[in-house]
Amino acid sequence: MRLKNLFTARHVIIILSLLFGICAATSNPKVLHSSPGYYGNYFTLIWHNRIYLYTAAVFAFGLWFLLKMVLKKKSFSNDVGFTGVHKAVKKDDLWDGHAERHVSRVKIFYGSQTGTAKSFAKELHEDVRRMGLPAEVIDMKEYDPEDHLIEECTSKSVCVFLVATYTDGQPTENAQWFCKWLEEASTDFRYGNTYLKGLRYAVFGLGNSVYVGHYNTVGKHLDKWLWMLSGARIMTRGEGDSNVVKSVNGSVQADFLAWKVKFMNRLQDLCEDETKNCCGKSNTSCVTTQGQGEDVEENASLVNSCSEEEPFESSSDEEGSHPSGSVLDVEDLGSMMSSVKGAKQSGGGDQMVKRSRKGARKGETEEERREMITPALRVALTKQGYKLIGSHSGVKLCRWTKSMLRGRGGCYKHTFYGIESHRCMETTPSLACANKCVFCWRHHTNPVGTEWRWKMDPAEKILQDALEKHQNMIRQFRGVPGVKAERYEEGLSARHCALSLVGEPIMYPEINDFIRLLHSRHISTFLVTNAQFPEEIRTLVPVTQLYVSVDASTKESLKKIDRPLFKDFWSRFLDSLKALGEKRQRTVYRLTLVKAWNVEEMQAYSELIALGQPDFIEVKV
Repeated sequence: MRLKNLFTARHVIIILSLLFGICAATSNPKVLHSSPGYYGNYFTLIWHNRIYLYTAAVFAFGLWFLLKMVLKKKSFSNDVGFTGVHKAVKKDDLWDGHAERHVSRVKIFYGSQTGTAKSFAKELHEDVRRMGLPAEVIDMKEYDPEDHLIEECTSKSVCVFLVATYTDGQPTENAQWFCKWLEEASTDFRYGNTYLKGLRYAVFGLGNSVYVGHYNTVGKHLDKWLWMLSGARIMTRGEGDSNVVKSVNGSVQADFLAWKVKFMNRLQDLCEDETKNCCGKSNTSCVTTQGQGEDVEENASLVNSCSEEEPFESSSDEEGSHPSGSVLDVEDLGSMMSSVKGAKQSGGGDQMVKRSRKGARKGETEEERREMITPALRVALTKQGYKLIGSHSGVKLCRWTKSMLRGRGGCYKHTFYGIESHRCMETTPSLACANKCVFCWRHHTNPVGTEWRWKMDPAEKILQDALEKHQNMIRQFRGVPGVKAERYEEGLSARHCALSLVGEPIMYPEINDFIRLLHSRHISTFLVTNAQFPEEIRTLVPVTQLYVSVDASTKESLKKIDRPLFKDFWSRFLDSLKALGEKRQRTVYRLTLVKAWNVEEMQAYSELIALGQPDFIEVKV
C-alpha cells in the first residue's frame, strides 16, 4: 500500500509539471513558432515558472500524506476490531451447539470519572459480541461484590476490570465501595486466601504518569487484591497513560487498543480449549500457569509484600457461617500453623519485650519509655484496616457491623443478647498480649509481654479517638448500595463496645477508667481476657459481661496451645478462673476447641467450669 501510494504521488507530480509547462508554452506564441530554440525556451519557461511547480509538488505530497494517514488509521482499527479476533475464529466453528463452552460470558466492569473507562468498556463489549460471546458492561457502583463476585468463580465467566485512578491515587466515585470491599476481603481471615479461586480476570488501568506517586495505583491494587484471593490472571495487567509524552503508544486510547488486541487473542485461546494451551498438556492449572507466566516477578513481589503484612482481620467475638466452604476459619489450625511457620521463616518474629515483675525500671520516666507501636508495625496494621489510636490502641470495623448496616443478620451477640451489631464498636486499649497462641489470627505481629512497660495514653483520649474513628468508618458506608438509611444513622452512635479486638485489654493500667468512661456514655461493655492476670481480674470494675478464654483444660495442652510467657502460667490460669467466680457480675467461659488438640479432655473441662462457675459457656469449634 505504501509503494502504491508513492507511485501514484509521483505520477501526479509529473502530470502537473507537464500541464504547467504546456500552459506556459501556449501562453507565449513566439516560443511555439521559433522551432530552433523551442526545447531550450520550453525549459527556460518552466524555470521561470518554477514557483507553480513547487506549489503543485507540495500540494500533491500533502494530499498523498493525508490519504496515507487516513488509510493507516482505518487499517489499525480494523486490525483491532476484527483481525485480532477473527483471524483465528470462525463463528460457526467456535459455537457448535454440541461443543463445550470454556467461556460462558465476559463481564466488563468499569470505574470511571470522566467517562473514558466507560467508553472503553462499551467498545470492548462490542468486540466481544462480534466474537460470538455474551458480554455485559457493569458499573462497579451497581455491583455488590460481597454477594455476587464469588459466583464468577464457578460460572466460567471472564471478568475484565477497566479502572481509572482519580485524585491522590484513589478510586473513582463509582468504584470506591468495590475497591474498599476487595481490599478488606484480601486481608480478612474469614474469607481466606482461596476465596476467589477459579475467578479468571484481566485488569486495565487508566492514569496519568505526570502524577508519579499515584500513577495507575488503583489498577495495580485491584490486580493485587484479586491475586491475593487466588484469582487467576489470564494476561498481564495493562496500563493506559494520558500523558502523551510518555505513553507507550502515543495516547491512552492507543494504549487501550494495543492491550485489547492481546486480550481478544487470549480470550480466543480460552474459548477454543483451555487444556491445550500449555505445551499440549492437559492440566487443570493450565490457565493459571499461562495467564500468570508473564507475571512471575510481579507475583514474587506480591508474595513478599503479603508476608510482611498479615492478611487477617476483625473480631475474636465473631461467629457464624461463611460464604463458602473454602473460607478459612480462625480455628483452622493446620492453615494457621503453616502461616505461622512461613511468617517466622520470612523474619517476622514476635516483638517480645522482656520485663521485670515490677514493671517500669526504677527511676524510668514516662518519656523514657518506648512506644508499643513501632513504625513498621504501624504501617502493617494500617494496611490491614486498623485505625490506630495513640501509641498502643486501635479500633476496627467488624464485618457483622457492615452486614447489619445493610439490613442483614448480626453476630452471635445479637442472637444471644440482643446487641445491635451496627451499633457495636470493636476496640482495644492494648495491642500487647501475654500469650502466643498457635491459632492466633494476628500471627504474632503484635507485641507480647508480661507487664506494661510502654508509654501510656490517657483513657479519655483513647475513647474520644476511638469513637471518632469508628464514626468515620461508618460514614464511609453512606450511599453504598444496600445500606439502610435508618441503620446508617443509628450506627453513627455506638451503644456497645467489644473490648476484644486484639491483645490483652486488661493489661492497660487505666482500664477501669476507660470502662467507667464508656458506661458514662451509656455504652455497654464486653471484655475478653486470656486468664493470665488474676489480680487485674479481681480489681476490674464491673463490666456488662466478662469473658475468659479457656483454650485448654490441662497444663500440658495449655502450654502447647497458648504458649504463655509466664513461667507460672498454670497457677495464674487457675487463679484467674477463681477470680472470675468471685466476681458479682455476668461472666462467660469461651471455649475454643481445636480438633486433635484440646477436645479429648471433657472431664477436665467440667472441673474448670466448676471452679469458675460462669453464667454462660460459649463454644467455638
